[in-house]
Amino acid sequence: MDLILWRHAEAHEAKPGQDDLDRALTGKGERQAERMAAWLNRLMPSSARVLVSPARRTQQTVAALDRKFKTVSELAPEGDAEALLHAARWPDAREPVLVVGHQPTLGLAAAYLMTREAAPWVLRKGAVLWLRGREREGVQQVVLHAAMAPELL
Repeated sequence: MDLILWRHAEAHEAKPGQDDLDRALTGKGERQAERMAAWLNRLMPSSARVLVSPARRTQQTVAALDRKFKTVSELAPEGDAEALLHAARWPDAREPVLVVGHQPTLGLAAAYLMTREAAPWVLRKGAVLWLRGREREGVQQVVLHAAMAPELL
């Protein structure tokens, strides 16, 4: 299965008293989301499931993709890597899954899948890690299929 991890694009800092879930993208973040969405739309199969955190900044990020998506509360900023992998149905999903979420959860999930260790890997704002799970000689493997940052597009 393919698991595509997309960190939300650049967002405004929270104002005093503002709920973290209400933070919106900056103008730069909107441009990052548009560039990454165009790249993903060129490469990602139309059958991909898209799962998104309920945070405003992730909803705005995925809107640039212009595909149907499902909001998953377990992907909110307080979520964990185990909940992310469960929501994505890793490694058993038949279709590719795109998760639009937050740090540190995305980095922790990627580190665990690639190394089987909990490590604080960091994804830049707006960046994507595309992981591919496969079985070889009875052993589950994870391959880094692609890594892309919006400033490289």
